[in-house]
Amino acid sequence: MGVNDNSVNIDINKRGYHHGGLRSALVEAGLELLKTRSADEVSLREIARMVGVSATAVYRHFPDKAALLGALCDEGGRELGRLQLAAMQKSGGGRAGFDAVGRAYVHFALDNPTLFRMMMTTRQAANFLDLPQGRDNSALQLLRDNIASLAPAGASPGQRHIAALKAWSIVHGLAMLMLDKQVSVDDAVIDAVIDSASVGIAT
Repeated sequence: MGVNDNSVNIDINKRGYHHGGLRSALVEAGLELLKTRSADEVSLREIARMVGVSATAVYRHFPDKAALLGALCDEGGRELGRLQLAAMQKSGGGRAGFDAVGRAYVHFALDNPTLFRMMMTTRQAANFLDLPQGRDNSALQLLRDNIASLAPAGASPGQRHIAALKAWSIVHGLAMLMLDKQVSVDDAVIDAVIDSASVGIAT
């Protein structure tokens, strides 16, 4: 898989905005900047210049930088969920689909390192596996749904929770090790490490 195969795609339309179009364009511009900048280097004024509007127009949608970064995290979470769902469907579902979802997680992190790190650090502490469906946690909802469908009959909610935590720990840990260059990026290693049997949901 290429370095940017799963990266967030951006298409900024400067011809005019209506019905929320400006907000979407601002988010897209922010995601584009994160491909080459750190979160600290992203500014509302630069995003305004990219989109072709005044800084005042930006502040109508995002009162401060924190609000913008939150929106970028939300969109990153939705994009991760879309990529994982597509990977699961392409694989045919079941255990193969579960493993494909994990691989998509790792590749998303590798293709969007700044966005991924920001998604994991610039929000309030919470037990994300217990969050209700919505906002930026569609990827975790998919994880919970997969665990529920593959868990042995009679598995308790606690057992399913631990299985989900194990699965997330494996893919997140591998992603971070590769991002921090502690482990070389290698598709064969990703395939070998991500195995649904290792989290106790083998059928």
